[in-house]
Amino acid sequence: MERQKVEELKNRVPCAAVLEKAGFAVDPKESTRRAIKYRRDNDIIIVIHAGKGWFDPLSDAKGDVYGLVAHLDGGGFNTCLDRVAELVGFVPIEPAWPRLAERKDSDLLVTERWRRRCRPWRGSATWRYLRDVRHLSEAIIQATIRQDRLREGPWGSMWAAHTNDVNGVVGWEERGPEWRGFATGGAKVMFRLGGHDAVRICVAEAAIDAMSLATIEHLRPDTLFLSTGGGWAPSTEAAIRTLAAREGTLLVAATDNNPQGEVYAGRLMAIALEAGCGFERLRPLAGDWNEELSRNIIV
Repeated sequence: MERQKVEELKNRVPCAAVLEKAGFAVDPKESTRRAIKYRRDNDIIIVIHAGKGWFDPLSDAKGDVYGLVAHLDGGGFNTCLDRVAELVGFVPIEPAWPRLAERKDSDLLVTERWRRRCRPWRGSATWRYLRDVRHLSEAIIQATIRQDRLREGPWGSMWAAHTNDVNGVVGWEERGPEWRGFATGGAKVMFRLGGHDAVRICVAEAAIDAMSLATIEHLRPDTLFLSTGGGWAPSTEAAIRTLAAREGTLLVAATDNNPQGEVYAGRLMAIALEAGCGFERLRPLAGDWNEELSRNIIV
């Protein structure tokens, strides 16, 4: 097949079509508009680039729709071409994202957009979301605000800051009753809560989980609670390595209790071994730390 036709076929078949036909389904809780998570039993695929790209968070596999077919079913390129061609015209089910008003500040610098947002206050929409829906303690909410890690997001959501090694805000996790995302134009490094000089470094996958673990542990003074924002960016790994290199560090993998969480825990253990620091796997009994916190409060 001519290269032009190969490209045309690739543009006509989204990765979601391959996954839906293969028995995968969207995990709405773990998906954003830009990164949609598909699950099939213990298999996970993240679709990115408006449906044109994908990666497997449990391995290093990634690529386009042809690579996805090969990853799932094997076979040579011609076999993959045939299977993709069979999906022309198939329309996969799209997640029902809530309608959002146009962001008027989208052209502002990340730091300026962060500065313009208010900090949560007692009784605000974000405060109520974190306390009543996510079951975080008021002490943890107040501590996170004091460290300038929270902002009021739109429609009762919260913004949780990702900062670099000099405490500059470079992006933020966005979570709310009907919204999940990351700052447009922002960079994922790490959400950080706790003492800068702490020797116990707990790494979770989401800011909500980091704050939930902090609530469970009553914000242990020797601990820095971190979140990778559900990803593993090179800047995130570099920041973790910097912390692991400090004398006396105990690196704690507080990632989710699922296959993806185990993969991240394995990466953290490898970093600890290379750095020569201590390592511990702290696993919630529930799926993640917010579920663990909510379950204990409800019970």
